[in-house]
Amino acid sequence: MKKSFINLSIVFLLILIHTNGYAQKVITKTGTIKFQATVPSYEEVAAENKSVSAILDQSTGDFAALALIKGFRFKVALMEEHFNENYMESEKFSKATLKGKLEDFDISKITGTPKNFTLKGDLTIHGKTKPIIVNIKISKAVNGLSTMGSFEVKPEDFDIQIPSLVRKKIADKIKITYNFSLVK
Repeated sequence: MKKSFINLSIVFLLILIHTNGYAQKVITKTGTIKFQATVPSYEEVAAENKSVSAILDQSTGDFAALALIKGFRFKVALMEEHFNENYMESEKFSKATLKGKLEDFDISKITGTPKNFTLKGDLTIHGKTKPIIVNIKISKAVNGLSTMGSFEVKPEDFDIQIPSLVRKKIADKIKITYNFSLVK
């Protein structure tokens, strides 16, 4: 009887620890990433992906996001096709990821007012990984946290080939903005 009680107590404790550890992580599967590569006087080069997954471990500041390349939607279908087939080669390189750690992250200091943090990590696009530093604004939301920000990348840094015929129609630096509502 005593042994059964101890075993049951251990199982209960493990469940409690696991549940508590899980509660430290907030996630989304419906985050938004937009990119803007428009050059003045030319057709808009922009797309949006509304099915980005992201997770933040509130106890450690570890952060990760994943976007499927084919999830980006353009206003012009032909542009979307060229993006997937010719530039991003999405059959071969199906996803982009950002993994890193928020510096000096302390969940107890997060309020409804956005607070700036620096994420140091690795960005992988087109199969190539580069170190990156990203500024992130984080605030408390109804069911978790709201995160948003932006950064820029150069296509050549990720071995993305843009033909000379259209090179002047695409910005040298691509502006990427993101917005994630992370919940428990």
